[in-house]
Amino acid sequence: MKTGTTHIAQEILDHLNGHQNEMNSFLMELVRMETPSKQPETQSPILNFIGIRLKELGFYVLIVPGKKTGGYLFARPLVRNKDKPLQLMIGHCDTVWELGTLEKMPIKLEGNTMYGPGVYDMKAGLAQMIFALKAIKDLQLATTHTPVVLINSDEEIGSWESRSAIKRLAKISERAYILEPPLGLHGKLKTARKGLGRFTLKVTGKAAHAGLDPQKGANAIVELSYQVQKLYAMNDFDRGITVNVGMIQGGVSANVVAPQSTAVVDVRVLNRADGEHITKEILALEPMLPDVKLKVEGGMGRPPMERTEGNQILWKLAKAKGALLGLDLEEATAGGGSDGNTTSMYTATLDGLGTTGDGAHADHEHILLKDFPVRTALLTLLLLADEEYN
Repeated sequence: MKTGTTHIAQEILDHLNGHQNEMNSFLMELVRMETPSKQPETQSPILNFIGIRLKELGFYVLIVPGKKTGGYLFARPLVRNKDKPLQLMIGHCDTVWELGTLEKMPIKLEGNTMYGPGVYDMKAGLAQMIFALKAIKDLQLATTHTPVVLINSDEEIGSWESRSAIKRLAKISERAYILEPPLGLHGKLKTARKGLGRFTLKVTGKAAHAGLDPQKGANAIVELSYQVQKLYAMNDFDRGITVNVGMIQGGVSANVVAPQSTAVVDVRVLNRADGEHITKEILALEPMLPDVKLKVEGGMGRPPMERTEGNQILWKLAKAKGALLGLDLEEATAGGGSDGNTTSMYTATLDGLGTTGDGAHADHEHILLKDFPVRTALLTLLLLADEEYN
């Protein structure tokens, strides 16, 4: 094995470039396994498939079944020094795509691009985990932090079942690497993410005939229209606060004064203080019209991932390691959430370590194959970083 950080970086990259066909094949197999979040039975094949590879790399693998989801996979080295600090890698195997999507959106290799449902978000990241660990084993490199892996199957629907496991692991890990895709075609790493909230407004009015006795009714839709304006006024784009009324429904017929209406509201914030503030404002909403009742439910789900001191240390580490691979990395804030929002509450976290591409949740979802080995090499170097993060 070569010595010297620069030489090790090049050796790792050369090794991964030499295994790119194997990496591509492994990733294509992951994409072929369609894994919609809301169909738990689709998750076992992919978790078992990844588990076999991890066992081949010398890991103990535990697949925990879910109650309403496909569960999650946890893995740690069979042989480990219990005095070593832990480093956590997190990814998800579920996608937003329904079963049968491959028929209309098949896997395609076109030049430097691989297309397919879930390839970018985030099955490429899962492949990177495996091949980073494989490179460390093949090249007989040593880590000062024991790598542990968690792959969940409910991230796209909020990680409700796997979140407790993520919290437990984050609390005992010194750092967490999230293999979500990077931001944009320049592959910016995600050093901050907005927190997400979900609220439901339910208005109960009073039905009446719209032609004969409209004055005897109380229109729940009209009341909801006032509440929508109040909600819209809470937007503060300069502070990164967004309040979006994304779904409404109500009424029973055009000739009936609407007796009920409902709105579902999405909230995003950059910091916890704003999340607490906007939650209080929404929960304190009062009806404007007489004879109607307003019920507001919900709250912040995923907390924001803020640029903490620990997170910034990891970002600077990644920028330095990236430079060894010829990467000029940039950082960015993502409007969406991930499991990095959760780990960031308890340990230093770096997100967006997947492979460059585009089209998450869109028909043109793809990754750039030339970046696949490079981003895997970056993850490998981060796993090898010592206790002083150098």
